[in-house]
Amino acid sequence: MRPLFMEDENSNNNQNKTPSKMARLAWPKAKYGPIIAVIIIIGVILIYYKDFFFSLFK
Repeated sequence: MRPLFMEDENSNNNQNKTPSKMARLAWPKAKYGPIIAVIIIIGVILIYYKDFFFSLFK
């Protein structure tokens, strides 16, 4: 039977590890997430309302 403190130590090590399938992917830095989200939202709005924006310039 293993001591209890070893299980706690092992669970802490496993909790912080990146899953093996995700470790091979190139993840962008977290600070770029909000910037990318804003760009995507603006892009979608421009696509949906492009007729409205074009009518402003006529």
